Amino acid sequence: MIIKVLLLFVFFSLMLFIGFTCRKKSTDVNGFVLGGRSVGPWVTAFAYGTSYFSAVIFVGYAGQFGWKYGIAATWVGIGNALIGSLLAWAVLGRRTRIMSQHLGSATMPQFFAARFGGNSLKIAASVITFIFLIPYTASLYNGLSRLFGMAFNIDYSICVIVMAVLTGIYVIAGGYMATAINDFIQGIIMLIGICAVVYSVLNSQGGFLSSLEGLAKITDESVSSAPGVFASFFGPDPLNLLGVVILTSLGTWGLPQMVQKFYAIKSEKAISKGTIVSTFFAFVVAGGCYFLGGFGRLFSDKIDIATGGYDSIIPTMLSGLPDILIAIVVVLVLSASMSTLSSLVLTSSSTLTLDLLKGHVVKNMDEKKQLFIMRCLVVVFVAISVVIAIVQYKQNVTFIAQLMGVSWGALAGAFLAPFLYGLYWKGTSKAGVWCSFIFSTVIMLANMFVRSEFPVLLQSPINAGAFCMLAGLVIVPVVSIFTKKPDKELVNSAFACYQKDVTVHQSTSLSDDEVA
Repeated sequence: MIIKVLLLFVFFSLMLFIGFTCRKKSTDVNGFVLGGRSVGPWVTAFAYGTSYFSAVIFVGYAGQFGWKYGIAATWVGIGNALIGSLLAWAVLGRRTRIMSQHLGSATMPQFFAARFGGNSLKIAASVITFIFLIPYTASLYNGLSRLFGMAFNIDYSICVIVMAVLTGIYVIAGGYMATAINDFIQGIIMLIGICAVVYSVLNSQGGFLSSLEGLAKITDESVSSAPGVFASFFGPDPLNLLGVVILTSLGTWGLPQMVQKFYAIKSEKAISKGTIVSTFFAFVVAGGCYFLGGFGRLFSDKIDIATGGYDSIIPTMLSGLPDILIAIVVVLVLSASMSTLSSLVLTSSSTLTLDLLKGHVVKNMDEKKQLFIMRCLVVVFVAISVVIAIVQYKQNVTFIAQLMGVSWGALAGAFLAPFLYGLYWKGTSKAGVWCSFIFSTVIMLANMFVRSEFPVLLQSPINAGAFCMLAGLVIVPVVSIFTKKPDKELVNSAFACYQKDVTVHQSTSLSDDEVA
Protein backbone atom coordinates (compact mmCIF):
# COMPACT_ATOMS: atom_id res chain seq x y z
CA MET A 1 0.00 0.00 0.00
CA ILE A 2 2.89 2.36 0.79
CA ILE A 3 4.28 1.84 -2.72
CA LYS A 4 0.89 2.53 -4.33
CA VAL A 5 0.30 5.71 -2.33
CA LEU A 6 3.86 6.93 -2.92
CA LEU A 7 3.57 6.42 -6.69
CA LEU A 8 0.29 8.32 -6.78
CA PHE A 9 1.73 11.16 -4.67
CA VAL A 10 4.75 11.54 -6.98
CA PHE A 11 2.52 11.35 -10.06
CA PHE A 12 0.06 14.01 -8.87
CA SER A 13 2.82 16.31 -7.57
CA LEU A 14 4.60 16.22 -10.93
CA MET A 15 1.40 16.99 -12.85
CA LEU A 16 0.68 20.05 -10.66
CA PHE A 17 4.30 21.26 -10.80
CA ILE A 18 4.23 21.22 -14.61
CA GLY A 19 0.88 23.02 -14.65
CA PHE A 20 2.15 25.93 -12.58
CA THR A 21 5.51 26.01 -14.41
CA CYS A 22 3.68 26.53 -17.74
CA ARG A 23 1.70 29.57 -16.53
CA LYS A 24 4.00 31.96 -18.42
CA LYS A 25 3.03 30.34 -21.74
CA SER A 26 -0.71 30.68 -21.19
CA THR A 27 -1.05 34.44 -20.75
CA ASP A 28 -2.94 34.94 -24.04
CA VAL A 29 -5.55 32.99 -26.02
CA ASN A 30 -3.03 31.62 -28.54
CA GLY A 31 -0.78 30.38 -25.72
CA PHE A 32 -3.61 28.95 -23.61
CA VAL A 33 -5.38 27.13 -26.47
CA LEU A 34 -2.48 26.22 -28.81
CA GLY A 35 0.72 26.66 -26.81
CA GLY A 36 1.78 29.49 -29.16
CA ARG A 37 1.86 27.03 -32.09
CA SER A 38 5.39 26.10 -31.00
CA VAL A 39 5.06 22.54 -29.68
CA GLY A 40 7.77 20.08 -30.70
CA PRO A 41 7.34 16.64 -32.33
CA TRP A 42 7.71 14.36 -29.32
CA VAL A 43 5.36 16.36 -27.12
CA THR A 44 2.79 16.75 -29.92
CA ALA A 45 2.93 13.05 -30.83
CA PHE A 46 2.47 11.95 -27.21
CA ALA A 47 -0.30 14.54 -26.70
CA TYR A 48 -2.06 13.08 -29.75
CA GLY A 49 -1.61 9.50 -28.55
CA THR A 50 -2.62 10.05 -24.94
CA SER A 51 -5.72 12.01 -26.02
CA TYR A 52 -6.54 9.10 -28.35
CA PHE A 53 -6.25 6.28 -25.83
CA SER A 54 -8.06 6.70 -22.52
CA ALA A 55 -9.20 4.38 -19.76
CA VAL A 56 -12.21 3.64 -21.98
CA ILE A 57 -9.84 1.86 -24.37
CA PHE A 58 -7.82 0.07 -21.71
CA VAL A 59 -10.63 -1.11 -19.43
CA GLY A 60 -13.77 -0.99 -21.57
CA TYR A 61 -13.00 -1.54 -25.24
CA ALA A 62 -10.03 -3.90 -24.76
CA GLY A 63 -12.07 -6.13 -22.47
CA GLN A 64 -15.27 -6.01 -24.53
CA PHE A 65 -13.77 -6.56 -27.98
CA GLY A 66 -11.16 -9.00 -26.72
CA TRP A 67 -14.00 -11.11 -25.30
CA LYS A 68 -16.05 -10.88 -28.51
CA TYR A 69 -13.31 -11.35 -31.12
CA GLY A 70 -10.46 -13.06 -29.25
CA ILE A 71 -6.90 -12.41 -30.39
CA ALA A 72 -8.27 -10.88 -33.62
CA ALA A 73 -9.13 -7.77 -31.53
CA THR A 74 -5.46 -6.85 -32.04
CA TRP A 75 -6.51 -5.66 -35.53
CA VAL A 76 -8.25 -2.73 -33.82
CA GLY A 77 -4.93 -1.63 -32.32
CA ILE A 78 -3.15 -2.08 -35.66
CA GLY A 79 -5.87 -0.04 -37.39
CA ASN A 80 -5.51 2.68 -34.73
CA ALA A 81 -1.78 2.86 -35.45
CA LEU A 82 -1.90 2.77 -39.26
CA ILE A 83 -5.14 4.68 -39.98
CA GLY A 84 -5.74 6.66 -36.79
CA SER A 85 -2.12 7.78 -36.37
CA LEU A 86 0.16 7.24 -39.40
CA LEU A 87 -2.36 8.18 -42.12
CA ALA A 88 -3.95 10.92 -40.00
CA TRP A 89 -0.60 12.66 -39.55
CA ALA A 90 0.41 12.16 -43.18
CA VAL A 91 -2.89 13.38 -44.65
CA LEU A 92 -3.98 16.03 -42.15
CA GLY A 93 -0.90 17.18 -40.24
CA ARG A 94 0.84 19.64 -42.57
CA ARG A 95 -2.25 21.04 -44.27
CA THR A 96 -4.11 21.52 -40.99
CA ARG A 97 -1.17 23.43 -39.49
CA ILE A 98 -0.76 25.67 -42.55
CA MET A 99 -4.40 26.49 -43.28
CA SER A 100 -5.51 26.88 -39.64
CA GLN A 101 -2.79 29.46 -39.02
CA HIS A 102 -3.52 31.20 -42.34
CA LEU A 103 -7.22 31.45 -41.46
CA GLY A 104 -6.48 32.44 -37.87
CA SER A 105 -8.56 29.57 -36.46
CA ALA A 106 -7.83 28.07 -33.04
CA THR A 107 -10.76 25.63 -33.01
CA MET A 108 -12.51 23.39 -35.52
CA PRO A 109 -15.73 25.49 -35.59
CA GLN A 110 -13.60 28.58 -36.31
CA PHE A 111 -12.02 26.69 -39.19
CA PHE A 112 -15.42 25.88 -40.71
CA ALA A 113 -16.53 29.52 -40.43
CA ALA A 114 -13.34 30.91 -42.00
CA ARG A 115 -13.04 28.24 -44.69
CA PHE A 116 -16.68 28.12 -45.84
CA GLY A 117 -17.96 31.54 -44.72
CA GLY A 118 -20.64 32.60 -42.25
CA ASN A 119 -21.10 32.21 -38.52
CA SER A 120 -23.96 29.71 -38.78
CA LEU A 121 -21.56 26.80 -39.42
CA LYS A 122 -19.39 27.89 -36.49
CA ILE A 123 -22.38 27.99 -34.13
CA ALA A 124 -23.70 24.62 -35.33
CA ALA A 125 -20.28 22.96 -35.02
CA SER A 126 -19.74 24.38 -31.53
CA VAL A 127 -23.19 23.15 -30.39
CA ILE A 128 -22.50 19.65 -31.75
CA THR A 129 -19.10 19.68 -30.03
CA PHE A 130 -20.59 20.82 -26.73
CA ILE A 131 -23.43 18.28 -26.77
CA PHE A 132 -21.33 15.24 -27.61
CA LEU A 133 -18.02 15.99 -25.87
CA ILE A 134 -19.57 16.26 -22.39
CA PRO A 135 -20.84 12.64 -22.21
CA TYR A 136 -17.61 11.47 -23.83
CA THR A 137 -15.71 13.31 -21.08
CA ALA A 138 -17.81 11.59 -18.40
CA SER A 139 -17.06 8.17 -19.89
CA LEU A 140 -13.35 8.59 -19.09
CA TYR A 141 -14.02 7.75 -15.46
CA ASN A 142 -15.40 4.33 -16.41
CA GLY A 143 -13.21 1.53 -15.18
CA LEU A 144 -11.54 3.61 -12.46
CA SER A 145 -14.00 2.34 -9.85
CA ARG A 146 -13.01 -1.30 -10.30
CA LEU A 147 -9.27 -0.64 -10.44
CA PHE A 148 -9.24 1.67 -7.42
CA GLY A 149 -11.52 -0.67 -5.54
CA MET A 150 -9.10 -3.51 -6.27
CA ALA A 151 -5.98 -1.50 -5.35
CA PHE A 152 -7.11 0.81 -2.52
CA ASN A 153 -10.68 -0.08 -1.56
CA ILE A 154 -11.58 3.63 -1.98
CA ASP A 155 -15.06 4.86 -2.89
CA TYR A 156 -15.51 5.59 -6.61
CA SER A 157 -16.83 9.12 -6.01
CA ILE A 158 -13.65 10.14 -4.17
CA CYS A 159 -11.47 8.76 -6.99
CA VAL A 160 -13.42 10.67 -9.62
CA ILE A 161 -13.42 13.97 -7.71
CA VAL A 162 -9.70 13.86 -6.87
CA MET A 163 -8.75 13.03 -10.46
CA ALA A 164 -11.02 15.75 -11.88
CA VAL A 165 -9.82 18.45 -9.46
CA LEU A 166 -6.14 17.78 -10.12
CA THR A 167 -6.69 17.72 -13.90
CA GLY A 168 -8.66 20.96 -13.72
CA ILE A 169 -5.92 22.70 -11.73
CA TYR A 170 -3.09 22.02 -14.17
CA VAL A 171 -5.23 22.80 -17.23
CA ILE A 172 -6.41 26.12 -15.72
CA ALA A 173 -2.87 27.04 -14.68
CA GLY A 174 -0.85 26.05 -17.74
CA GLY A 175 -3.33 25.62 -20.61
CA TYR A 176 -2.34 23.63 -23.69
CA MET A 177 1.39 23.57 -22.94
CA ALA A 178 0.87 22.10 -19.46
CA THR A 179 -1.54 19.57 -20.95
CA ALA A 180 0.91 18.61 -23.71
CA ILE A 181 3.94 18.21 -21.39
CA ASN A 182 1.90 16.22 -18.88
CA ASP A 183 0.64 14.10 -21.79
CA PHE A 184 4.27 13.36 -22.69
CA ILE A 185 5.04 12.10 -19.18
CA GLN A 186 1.75 10.22 -18.96
CA GLY A 187 2.49 8.68 -22.36
CA ILE A 188 5.81 7.30 -21.14
CA ILE A 189 4.00 5.76 -18.16
CA MET A 190 1.45 4.21 -20.53
CA LEU A 191 4.18 2.72 -22.77
CA ILE A 192 6.06 1.14 -19.87
CA GLY A 193 2.90 0.09 -18.07
CA ILE A 194 1.22 -1.70 -20.97
CA CYS A 195 4.39 -3.66 -21.82
CA ALA A 196 4.81 -4.77 -18.20
CA VAL A 197 1.14 -5.73 -17.86
CA VAL A 198 0.97 -7.75 -21.10
CA TYR A 199 4.16 -9.64 -20.20
CA SER A 200 2.98 -10.36 -16.64
CA VAL A 201 -0.54 -11.50 -17.57
CA LEU A 202 0.66 -13.84 -20.31
CA ASN A 203 3.43 -15.13 -18.06
CA SER A 204 0.82 -16.01 -15.43
CA GLN A 205 -0.79 -18.30 -18.05
CA GLY A 206 2.48 -19.99 -18.99
CA GLY A 207 3.70 -17.56 -21.65
CA PHE A 208 2.46 -16.45 -25.07
CA LEU A 209 2.35 -19.84 -26.84
CA SER A 210 0.70 -21.53 -23.88
CA SER A 211 -1.87 -18.71 -23.63
CA LEU A 212 -2.61 -18.93 -27.36
CA GLU A 213 -3.01 -22.70 -27.10
CA GLY A 214 -5.40 -22.30 -24.17
CA LEU A 215 -7.41 -19.70 -26.09
CA ALA A 216 -7.70 -22.03 -29.09
CA LYS A 217 -9.36 -24.67 -26.89
CA ILE A 218 -12.15 -22.33 -25.77
CA THR A 219 -15.50 -22.61 -27.57
CA ASP A 220 -18.71 -20.60 -27.29
CA GLU A 221 -21.62 -21.97 -29.32
CA SER A 222 -23.55 -18.70 -28.93
CA VAL A 223 -20.76 -16.94 -30.87
CA SER A 224 -19.37 -19.55 -33.26
CA SER A 225 -19.16 -23.32 -33.57
CA ALA A 226 -15.77 -23.18 -35.33
CA PRO A 227 -12.98 -24.74 -33.23
CA GLY A 228 -10.19 -22.38 -32.14
CA VAL A 229 -12.07 -19.34 -33.44
CA PHE A 230 -10.90 -17.03 -30.62
CA ALA A 231 -7.27 -17.69 -31.53
CA SER A 232 -7.86 -17.27 -35.29
CA PHE A 233 -6.65 -14.50 -37.62
CA PHE A 234 -9.98 -12.66 -38.07
CA GLY A 235 -11.96 -14.04 -35.13
CA PRO A 236 -15.63 -15.15 -35.07
CA ASP A 237 -17.18 -11.96 -36.53
CA PRO A 238 -14.93 -10.17 -39.08
CA LEU A 239 -17.66 -7.80 -40.35
CA ASN A 240 -18.44 -6.26 -36.96
CA LEU A 241 -14.73 -6.24 -36.17
CA LEU A 242 -14.22 -4.11 -39.29
CA GLY A 243 -16.81 -1.64 -37.95
CA VAL A 244 -14.81 -1.29 -34.74
CA VAL A 245 -11.59 -0.72 -36.69
CA ILE A 246 -13.20 1.99 -38.86
CA LEU A 247 -14.87 3.82 -35.97
CA THR A 248 -11.87 3.84 -33.63
CA SER A 249 -9.28 4.48 -36.37
CA LEU A 250 -10.88 6.79 -38.94
CA GLY A 251 -12.81 8.57 -36.20
CA THR A 252 -9.75 10.50 -35.01
CA TRP A 253 -9.73 12.42 -38.30
CA GLY A 254 -12.89 14.26 -37.30
CA LEU A 255 -12.62 14.62 -33.52
CA PRO A 256 -11.95 18.27 -32.50
CA GLN A 257 -9.66 17.39 -29.58
CA MET A 258 -7.48 15.25 -31.88
CA VAL A 259 -7.30 17.52 -34.93
CA GLN A 260 -6.49 20.49 -32.71
CA LYS A 261 -3.13 18.87 -31.91
CA PHE A 262 -2.06 19.58 -35.51
CA TYR A 263 -2.83 23.30 -35.06
CA ALA A 264 0.00 23.60 -32.53
CA ILE A 265 2.85 21.84 -34.39
CA LYS A 266 6.08 23.86 -34.50
CA SER A 267 7.67 22.99 -37.87
CA GLU A 268 7.92 20.66 -40.88
CA LYS A 269 10.51 18.50 -39.12
CA ALA A 270 8.19 18.23 -36.16
CA ILE A 271 5.49 16.75 -38.42
CA SER A 272 7.87 14.10 -39.83
CA LYS A 273 9.14 13.05 -36.40
CA GLY A 274 5.70 13.30 -34.85
CA THR A 275 4.27 10.92 -37.46
CA ILE A 276 6.80 8.22 -36.56
CA VAL A 277 6.55 8.70 -32.79
CA SER A 278 2.74 8.81 -32.79
CA THR A 279 2.49 5.63 -34.89
CA PHE A 280 4.93 3.79 -32.64
CA PHE A 281 3.01 4.93 -29.56
CA ALA A 282 -0.28 3.68 -31.03
CA PHE A 283 1.22 0.31 -31.99
CA VAL A 284 2.47 -0.29 -28.45
CA VAL A 285 -0.41 1.16 -26.42
CA ALA A 286 -3.46 0.36 -28.57
CA GLY A 287 -1.98 -2.85 -29.96
CA GLY A 288 -0.96 -3.92 -26.45
CA CYS A 289 -4.38 -3.13 -24.94
CA TYR A 290 -6.42 -5.05 -27.51
CA PHE A 291 -3.86 -7.87 -27.63
CA LEU A 292 -4.17 -8.22 -23.84
CA GLY A 293 -7.97 -8.11 -24.02
CA GLY A 294 -7.91 -10.92 -26.58
CA PHE A 295 -6.88 -13.36 -23.84
CA GLY A 296 -9.78 -12.39 -21.55
CA ARG A 297 -11.59 -15.70 -22.01
CA LEU A 298 -8.69 -17.51 -20.31
CA PHE A 299 -10.05 -15.98 -17.11
CA SER A 300 -13.69 -16.89 -17.81
CA ASP A 301 -13.89 -18.96 -14.60
CA LYS A 302 -13.42 -15.72 -12.62
CA ILE A 303 -15.55 -13.42 -14.81
CA ASP A 304 -19.34 -13.13 -14.85
CA ILE A 305 -20.28 -10.93 -17.80
CA ALA A 306 -23.97 -11.02 -16.83
CA THR A 307 -23.37 -9.25 -13.50
CA GLY A 308 -20.01 -7.52 -13.88
CA GLY A 309 -20.23 -6.47 -17.51
CA TYR A 310 -17.34 -6.16 -19.94
CA ASP A 311 -15.62 -3.58 -17.71
CA SER A 312 -14.88 -6.36 -15.22
CA ILE A 313 -12.70 -8.36 -17.65
CA ILE A 314 -9.44 -6.39 -17.58
CA PRO A 315 -9.51 -5.71 -13.79
CA THR A 316 -10.08 -9.44 -13.21
CA MET A 317 -7.12 -10.29 -15.45
CA LEU A 318 -4.94 -7.90 -13.44
CA SER A 319 -6.15 -8.84 -9.96
CA GLY A 320 -3.55 -11.59 -9.51
CA LEU A 321 -0.54 -9.39 -10.35
CA PRO A 322 2.07 -8.32 -7.74
CA ASP A 323 1.31 -5.12 -5.80
CA ILE A 324 3.96 -3.08 -7.59
CA LEU A 325 2.43 -3.95 -10.98
CA ILE A 326 -1.07 -3.13 -9.75
CA ALA A 327 0.28 0.25 -8.62
CA ILE A 328 1.73 0.79 -12.10
CA VAL A 329 -1.60 -0.19 -13.67
CA VAL A 330 -3.46 2.33 -11.48
CA VAL A 331 -1.07 5.10 -12.54
CA LEU A 332 -1.34 3.87 -16.15
CA VAL A 333 -5.14 4.15 -16.16
CA LEU A 334 -5.01 7.48 -14.34
CA SER A 335 -2.55 8.75 -16.96
CA ALA A 336 -4.79 7.58 -19.80
CA SER A 337 -7.86 9.18 -18.22
CA MET A 338 -6.30 12.48 -17.13
CA SER A 339 -4.56 13.09 -20.46
CA THR A 340 -7.78 12.64 -22.43
CA LEU A 341 -9.85 14.54 -19.86
CA SER A 342 -7.51 17.56 -20.01
CA SER A 343 -7.66 17.59 -23.81
CA LEU A 344 -11.46 17.35 -23.87
CA VAL A 345 -12.17 20.07 -21.30
CA LEU A 346 -9.67 22.41 -22.99
CA THR A 347 -11.36 21.79 -26.36
CA SER A 348 -14.84 22.25 -24.89
CA SER A 349 -14.03 25.47 -23.02
CA SER A 350 -12.16 27.07 -25.94
CA THR A 351 -14.89 26.11 -28.43
CA LEU A 352 -17.73 27.45 -26.28
CA THR A 353 -15.85 30.68 -25.48
CA LEU A 354 -14.42 31.53 -28.90
CA ASP A 355 -17.18 30.15 -31.12
CA LEU A 356 -20.43 30.55 -29.20
CA LEU A 357 -20.05 33.25 -26.54
CA LYS A 358 -17.61 35.65 -28.21
CA GLY A 359 -19.43 38.06 -30.51
CA HIS A 360 -22.80 36.36 -30.03
CA VAL A 361 -23.64 36.33 -26.33
CA VAL A 362 -20.86 38.68 -25.16
CA LYS A 363 -20.34 41.32 -27.83
CA ASN A 364 -17.15 42.92 -26.51
CA MET A 365 -14.79 40.26 -25.23
CA ASP A 366 -11.12 41.27 -24.95
CA GLU A 367 -8.30 38.74 -24.60
CA LYS A 368 -8.19 38.94 -20.81
CA LYS A 369 -11.90 38.24 -20.55
CA GLN A 370 -11.66 35.34 -23.03
CA LEU A 371 -8.95 33.70 -20.90
CA PHE A 372 -10.98 34.20 -17.72
CA ILE A 373 -14.14 32.70 -19.26
CA MET A 374 -12.22 29.72 -20.70
CA ARG A 375 -10.71 28.97 -17.30
CA CYS A 376 -14.14 29.23 -15.65
CA LEU A 377 -15.61 26.88 -18.27
CA VAL A 378 -12.86 24.33 -17.60
CA VAL A 379 -14.18 24.20 -14.02
CA VAL A 380 -17.78 23.92 -15.27
CA PHE A 381 -17.04 21.12 -17.74
CA VAL A 382 -15.01 19.14 -15.22
CA ALA A 383 -17.82 19.51 -12.66
CA ILE A 384 -20.51 18.41 -15.14
CA SER A 385 -18.48 15.35 -16.18
CA VAL A 386 -17.98 14.39 -12.52
CA VAL A 387 -21.70 14.69 -11.76
CA ILE A 388 -22.66 12.62 -14.83
CA ALA A 389 -20.08 9.94 -13.99
CA ILE A 390 -21.18 9.64 -10.36
CA VAL A 391 -24.92 9.64 -11.23
CA GLN A 392 -24.37 6.96 -13.85
CA TYR A 393 -22.39 4.81 -11.42
CA LYS A 394 -24.73 5.23 -8.43
CA GLN A 395 -28.04 5.04 -10.31
CA ASN A 396 -26.91 2.78 -13.19
CA VAL A 397 -28.45 5.19 -15.73
CA THR A 398 -28.13 3.33 -19.05
CA PHE A 399 -29.33 6.37 -21.04
CA ILE A 400 -26.11 8.20 -20.23
CA ALA A 401 -24.02 5.15 -21.13
CA GLN A 402 -25.74 4.99 -24.54
CA LEU A 403 -25.08 8.67 -25.15
CA MET A 404 -21.39 8.09 -24.45
CA GLY A 405 -21.27 5.37 -27.07
CA VAL A 406 -22.97 7.59 -29.62
CA SER A 407 -20.80 10.69 -29.05
CA TRP A 408 -17.68 9.50 -30.91
CA GLY A 409 -19.67 8.48 -33.98
CA ALA A 410 -21.68 11.71 -34.04
CA LEU A 411 -18.65 14.00 -33.74
CA ALA A 412 -16.45 12.17 -36.21
CA GLY A 413 -19.34 11.53 -38.62
CA ALA A 414 -20.32 15.21 -38.66
CA PHE A 415 -16.85 16.76 -38.94
CA LEU A 416 -14.53 14.29 -40.71
CA ALA A 417 -15.62 14.77 -44.34
CA PRO A 418 -16.12 18.58 -44.22
CA PHE A 419 -12.73 19.06 -42.58
CA LEU A 420 -10.85 16.70 -44.91
CA TYR A 421 -12.42 18.09 -48.10
CA GLY A 422 -12.02 21.61 -46.75
CA LEU A 423 -8.27 21.11 -46.62
CA TYR A 424 -7.93 19.55 -50.07
CA TRP A 425 -10.83 20.39 -52.38
CA LYS A 426 -11.80 23.89 -53.51
CA GLY A 427 -15.21 22.67 -54.68
CA THR A 428 -16.51 21.82 -51.19
CA SER A 429 -19.72 23.81 -50.67
CA LYS A 430 -21.38 25.08 -47.52
CA ALA A 431 -24.45 22.96 -48.33
CA GLY A 432 -22.28 19.84 -48.40
CA VAL A 433 -20.92 20.69 -44.95
CA TRP A 434 -24.43 21.27 -43.56
CA CYS A 435 -25.61 17.93 -44.94
CA SER A 436 -22.75 16.12 -43.23
CA PHE A 437 -23.50 17.86 -39.91
CA ILE A 438 -27.22 17.08 -40.04
CA PHE A 439 -26.97 13.54 -41.42
CA SER A 440 -24.56 12.19 -38.81
CA THR A 441 -26.15 13.97 -35.86
CA VAL A 442 -29.65 12.76 -36.77
CA ILE A 443 -28.54 9.19 -37.52
CA MET A 444 -26.61 8.81 -34.25
CA LEU A 445 -29.38 10.32 -32.12
CA ALA A 446 -31.92 8.09 -33.86
CA ASN A 447 -29.67 5.12 -33.19
CA MET A 448 -29.83 5.93 -29.50
CA PHE A 449 -33.60 6.44 -29.24
CA VAL A 450 -35.03 4.04 -31.86
CA ARG A 451 -32.19 1.56 -32.30
CA SER A 452 -34.52 -1.40 -32.88
CA GLU A 453 -35.84 0.24 -36.07
CA PHE A 454 -32.38 0.22 -37.69
CA PRO A 455 -31.12 -2.61 -39.93
CA VAL A 456 -29.49 -5.32 -37.84
CA LEU A 457 -25.94 -4.38 -38.87
CA LEU A 458 -26.46 -0.69 -37.93
CA GLN A 459 -28.14 -1.29 -34.57
CA SER A 460 -24.69 -1.24 -33.00
CA PRO A 461 -23.66 2.40 -32.25
CA ILE A 462 -20.16 1.46 -33.37
CA ASN A 463 -21.30 0.30 -36.81
CA ALA A 464 -23.68 3.27 -37.09
CA GLY A 465 -20.83 5.66 -36.32
CA ALA A 466 -18.56 4.00 -38.87
CA PHE A 467 -21.38 4.21 -41.43
CA CYS A 468 -21.84 7.95 -40.78
CA MET A 469 -18.14 8.63 -41.33
CA LEU A 470 -18.01 6.72 -44.60
CA ALA A 471 -21.34 8.20 -45.75
CA GLY A 472 -20.03 11.70 -45.09
CA LEU A 473 -17.14 11.09 -47.48
CA VAL A 474 -19.76 10.49 -50.20
CA ILE A 475 -22.40 13.03 -49.14
CA VAL A 476 -20.12 16.09 -49.08
CA PRO A 477 -18.79 15.82 -52.68
CA VAL A 478 -22.15 14.74 -54.14
CA VAL A 479 -24.05 17.60 -52.49
CA SER A 480 -21.27 20.05 -53.37
CA ILE A 481 -21.51 19.14 -57.06
CA PHE A 482 -25.26 19.72 -57.25
CA THR A 483 -25.57 22.82 -55.06
CA LYS A 484 -24.41 26.45 -55.20
CA LYS A 485 -20.69 26.73 -55.85
CA PRO A 486 -18.56 28.21 -53.05
CA ASP A 487 -17.49 31.86 -53.28
CA LYS A 488 -14.43 31.91 -55.54
CA GLU A 489 -12.70 34.75 -53.71
CA LEU A 490 -13.17 33.06 -50.32
CA VAL A 491 -11.82 29.75 -51.60
CA ASN A 492 -8.80 31.27 -53.35
CA SER A 493 -8.01 33.24 -50.23
CA ALA A 494 -8.10 30.10 -48.09
CA PHE A 495 -5.94 28.05 -50.48
CA ALA A 496 -3.44 30.89 -51.02
CA CYS A 497 -1.54 29.58 -47.98
CA TYR A 498 -0.38 26.57 -50.01
CA GLN A 499 1.07 28.75 -52.78
CA LYS A 500 3.70 30.55 -50.70
CA ASP A 501 7.34 29.92 -51.64
CA VAL A 502 9.54 28.46 -48.92
CA THR A 503 13.27 27.72 -48.85
CA VAL A 504 14.29 24.13 -48.06
CA HIS A 505 17.60 22.32 -47.57
CA GLN A 506 19.01 20.33 -50.49
CA SER A 507 18.56 17.14 -48.46
CA THR A 508 14.82 17.74 -48.88
CA SER A 509 14.71 18.85 -52.53
CA LEU A 510 17.00 19.00 -55.60
CA SER A 511 17.48 22.50 -57.02
CA ASP A 512 16.40 22.98 -60.65
CA ASP A 513 19.75 24.39 -61.83
CA GLU A 514 21.56 21.15 -60.94
CA VAL A 515 19.24 18.91 -62.97
CA ALA A 516 20.96 17.90 -66.23
